[in-house]
Amino acid sequence: MGKLTKKNKAFMLMILGIILLIGGIAVSISLGAKNIDINTILRSILSDGNDINTKIIRDVRVPRVLAAALVGGFLAVSGAIMQGITRNPIAEPSVMGITQGATFMIAVALVLQRINPNLVLGSFAKMIFAFLGASISGLFVYFISSRAGRKVDPVKLALAGTAMGTLLISLAMGTSMYFNLSQELSFWIAGGLTSAKWQGVNLLLIVGSVGLIGAIIMAPKITILSLGEEVAIGLGQRTNLVRFISLIIVILLTGASVSVAGNVVFVGLIVPQIIRGIVGADYKYIIPLSMLFGSVLLVYSDILARTINPPYETPIGSLTALLGVPIFIYLVRKES
Repeated sequence: MGKLTKKNKAFMLMILGIILLIGGIAVSISLGAKNIDINTILRSILSDGNDINTKIIRDVRVPRVLAAALVGGFLAVSGAIMQGITRNPIAEPSVMGITQGATFMIAVALVLQRINPNLVLGSFAKMIFAFLGASISGLFVYFISSRAGRKVDPVKLALAGTAMGTLLISLAMGTSMYFNLSQELSFWIAGGLTSAKWQGVNLLLIVGSVGLIGAIIMAPKITILSLGEEVAIGLGQRTNLVRFISLIIVILLTGASVSVAGNVVFVGLIVPQIIRGIVGADYKYIIPLSMLFGSVLLVYSDILARTINPPYETPIGSLTALLGVPIFIYLVRKES
């Protein structure tokens, strides 16, 4: 039998990912502090009802698992895009300071609520704050790592992103301690899906649809750019414009994710690296498969977070960090 083509590999991965995702969603919905039988779960999903079991399934477990799938997919796509436009295998939103910028602005939102008790900031308002923080940190890191506005230096990008991320998380923690908000902010720093509700899921769907459509449209240009600056220019690509539009897409996807799940790290590092190793460097495959397997990773991570130390929940960001740090170290050593 001949070798599988990239298209066949991508198709097989897609089927595997869909099976894993459906299985993970089913397991996640069935798990919880209250034991609910499968018939009740199916009835709660497929028909109307006002009993407590139906409300638990519909208003707690279903939005939580959907949020996990969307956040995981968005972060993985963001990481894939960043690795493509910078040609840097360790680029991803948390490494580049974007998630930390969004987290810092969430801390600012909490402080504003503490200062003015009459001010109530809902999911949409917090998402705006997260977008603002992601935009400021992402654009700042991008511009300080570029050389005379012509070309982004991958090494400078990683260094600037790490420094900016550390600074912003430190500022967020210091601010929360000063205003006695450590407990409220701990969720956003550690990452988790405890507070995921339908409003957050709806916002993720709206913003994410825009970001994903943009990512799919930009996929061919990102593929060319990932081959090298000179190659891309030779093929007529406006490289700075491609990078800038791609960065806006990353900010949209990352800002939405942080506003719902907090500072979940390394998802954008792990998934695109694995996908690229299997299907190659064509982003028309990498982006949809990263979305799918990012969803799979975070859905199963959330299941593990809820079951590893019952009745308490382990921060989901800690679990993704445990997976991501060894891969990060391996990639750094490989590139050095």
